[in-house]
Amino acid sequence: MQSEDNGTINVLVVDDSAVVRQVLEAVLSQERDMVVMVASDPFIAQQKMARVRPDVIVLDLELPRMDGLTFLRKIMSEDPIPTVICSGVAARGTEAALRALDAGAVGIVTKPKLGVRNFLYESGLVLTDMVRSAAGARIRRSASSTVQKRWLPTPPPRPHIPGSLSTRLVAIGASTGGTEALTEILTAMPPYAPGIVVVQHMPEVFTAAFAKRLDRLSQIEVKEAEQGDRISAGRALIAPGNRHMTVRRRGVHSIVEINNDALVSRHRPSVDVLFRSVAKTQGANALGIILTGMGNDGAQGLLEMKNAGAETVAQDEATCIVFGMPREAIARGAVDLVLPLSQIAGKIFTASPKESLHSTVRSR
Repeated sequence: MQSEDNGTINVLVVDDSAVVRQVLEAVLSQERDMVVMVASDPFIAQQKMARVRPDVIVLDLELPRMDGLTFLRKIMSEDPIPTVICSGVAARGTEAALRALDAGAVGIVTKPKLGVRNFLYESGLVLTDMVRSAAGARIRRSASSTVQKRWLPTPPPRPHIPGSLSTRLVAIGASTGGTEALTEILTAMPPYAPGIVVVQHMPEVFTAAFAKRLDRLSQIEVKEAEQGDRISAGRALIAPGNRHMTVRRRGVHSIVEINNDALVSRHRPSVDVLFRSVAKTQGANALGIILTGMGNDGAQGLLEMKNAGAETVAQDEATCIVFGMPREAIARGAVDLVLPLSQIAGKIFTASPKESLHSTVRSR
């Protein structure tokens, strides 16, 4: 949590590039509630941490004397501190960043390339939001970073699933801590799971690597969404980083569309953008799920889904890394049911009171 004495957030930037340290320090120091320290490697960082314990660490992964992933695992096993990974977008960097998320990092930002002026607007906004989100994150001491498949125990055979459940569209929104939550949900899906669309706040390039990783772990197909991709049973589409994703009808099918419109709710992709399109195109034939994350993205869109007849679910506070997005959705009256993360995958195959009522009416 952020420092209690004066309300400031002490941030430690660990990066071996003097230019990157300069840019990140300049951007973060503009925030009145942030005090920034810098270090060029983990050993210097540890010396500074001994004097002032940071509330948040912004960490490069390619560092001299000790690599960033080793340093992160040391922090998480000894004295967990919310850590944001600042990574390049090369293939090697994206894989390392995903391993860092497994090890307990709360999010990823891309390294600045073109100096302070070009980094300030959208990327700087993402960085400051991520750091402020991390300062309020619930971090647990980690013993292992191994990710395994977590399928639903003895899933029911497809013929026993009501048609409305097997065909409805599932829309999921997540931010800080969402990669862990999504991994638990998507790896629990059986091959006949309904079509799923996902917005996870994550930089471009990283969403493709994240989707490929989940595809390897899951029984369903998981891919980064492309223009015109069809939503179908046994498939999850993840919005590409820095692009909005919407759902629209094409005949009897539903497809996704990708665009580069302005930030919405301070994000691109935005959960609100996805949820609003699902409300318009799917109505009651949808399930909206809002997971861990900071801010209010998704709250208004989830309310529109609920008003359109869809069932809506929020992850509970106890299992969220950051409860901001679910809390805001609950406060707006957008949520039908609040569940711990462990129960959300199963909820996808459980009829809501709304659906049960509709079924009863149809049977008469």
